[in-house]
Formats: sequence, structure tokens, C-alpha cells
Amino acid sequence: MNKTIHSVLIILFSTIIVQNVYAQNFARASDWKKYRKEVILQVGVSQFLGDLGGLNKIGTDYSPVDLEFSLTKPSISIAYRYKFAKNFNWHSSFNYLLVSGDDKLTDEIYRHNRNLNFKSNIFELATRAELSLFSNKIGHRYGIKRTMSNRRKTRSWEFIGFIGIGVFYYNPKGLNSAGDYIALRPLHTEGQGLPGGPKQYSNFAVSIPMGVAYRMILSKLWCVGVEFNYRKTFTDYIDDVSTVYYDKAALGAAYGSQSVQMADPSLGDIPNATAPDGSGLGAQRGDKQKDSYLSFQITVGRFFPPKRGKSRLRSKF
Repeated sequence: MNKTIHSVLIILFSTIIVQNVYAQNFARASDWKKYRKEVILQVGVSQFLGDLGGLNKIGTDYSPVDLEFSLTKPSISIAYRYKFAKNFNWHSSFNYLLVSGDDKLTDEIYRHNRNLNFKSNIFELATRAELSLFSNKIGHRYGIKRTMSNRRKTRSWEFIGFIGIGVFYYNPKGLNSAGDYIALRPLHTEGQGLPGGPKQYSNFAVSIPMGVAYRMILSKLWCVGVEFNYRKTFTDYIDDVSTVYYDKAALGAAYGSQSVQMADPSLGDIPNATAPDGSGLGAQRGDKQKDSYLSFQITVGRFFPPKRGKSRLRSKF
């Protein structure tokens, strides 16, 4: 019986010691409030997933394997994050991305023969909710200058998953035979607004940003990290390609020869690939799946910790 009591006391005593050590290794529960307000600068790269270019086989467009890495372009963002709770943030940002696509870069015969290309600046305003795993713990080390006194060093990080909503402006431009980039929307390349054609698309569209981020907190003022942000959109015209070829004679009569040239710069390797079929329906130029774009960025954040109130020395008398 005495051995049992002795063993229980040892286990209880050991548990108390472990818990005390564990508690000492973590900062106070409210320490996350030091990082509540943050201004962020993000710099990185962008990519586009749409109708143009892609892998050297059919049926892979809009898939991550269809990314054309040679068309990786720059992106930059300015953002503000507010931490409502330890594991919940709100993040708003202004984002600039350059995206492009080119059928010349794929060996898939139909897309290569189509020979379309585009580039577009994207200016996006977005806001999102973030759920995070926030760790803020402290370790111990000794400083010789302080006669081996115990000092604390904070090691903090945050892993974030997010989803939100944004609105963005885009304006696709194509490279013509003279080597100049010209705006494609005014050319109505798929017969937008003409009889039987689709309605004209807007330069503005809605995006759904979603992704993950990771950051390490270096000090009370600074943090660094990385972010992957994928945007689902509700437009198929970021690359000016969506439906079928429109009748070239009608297109030329309405919008001129440049419209015809940019609507169908095909190489002619596949006979009648851009001509109407026997029933008069236009040949496929694109598909109706919505475009998307993404970015991968390095982030630098600057915190604005709460100001400590001035304490007054009160007399005891």
C-alpha cells in the first residue's frame, strides 16, 4: 500500500513539474494582441489558367499541370490585417498582377494552330476571412553579460487558411502581325453585340481568392512569410477567348480588318479548323469554363503594437 501511495505521489509530482515547465515555454494567452494590427507588403509571381497555351495534350486546360512557367509574371500587393481573435483575422488588400497566355508555347495541335495570345494587367481589391493556427511560445537562454541571468526569447509563427471575395479590372491585349499589343475588347473578336453573338463583356469581374499563408514573427514590429493565393473568377474573357469563331465577313464589316485578324490569326495547319461546320455553326474558339489566376508571394509585415498607458505614481499616504 505504501509503495502504491509513493508511486502515485511521484507521478503527481512529476506531472506538476512537467506542467510548470510547459507553461513557462509559452507566452501569456493574451500575447497575440501585440500582433493585432499589421501592414503588409507582398512581392512575387503570378500565373494564369485559361484557354490559351498549356500542356502539350488536349483536356488539360484550367488544370495546375497546364501552367506555362515560361509566362510567369510579377505581382505585388499592399495589405492590412486585423486580428479579431487569436485564431481569426480579417485581411484586405490591393493587388497588381500581370498575366498572359500564348498558343505558340504548346504542341497540342489544335491550340497551336489557333495561334492566339494575350496579356493583361489585373488590378484587384479583395477582402478575406482567415482562420489561423497561431503559436507564440518562449524559450530560455542565459546571458553571460548578466551573470548567467535567465532571459526569454520569443519564437512565434502563424499558419493561415483563407477565403474571401474581390473585384478586379482587366483589359486583354493581343500581339498583332506588326508586333504591337492592341486592346482586344473594342474589336469584338467573337462578335460581341452582333446578331447571334454573345453580349459584350465588362472590364470588371468578381474573384474568389482562396489559399494558405505562413509567417514567422521576428520581433514586436516585424514578420516575414510566404503566401499562395488562387482566384476563381466569374468571367471567361480575361484572355478574350470563350465561345466560337464569328463570321469573318460580318465581323470585318462591323469592326474592320484588324478585328478579323485578331479574331483568327490561325496558322492554317488544320484545314477549316476555324470555319463554320455543315450546319453553319461557328467552329470552337474557346470553351465556357471560367478563367482563373494565382500568385505566390513573399510577405513582409509591420506590426503596430498597442501603446502602453502611462502609469502614475500614487502616494501611499
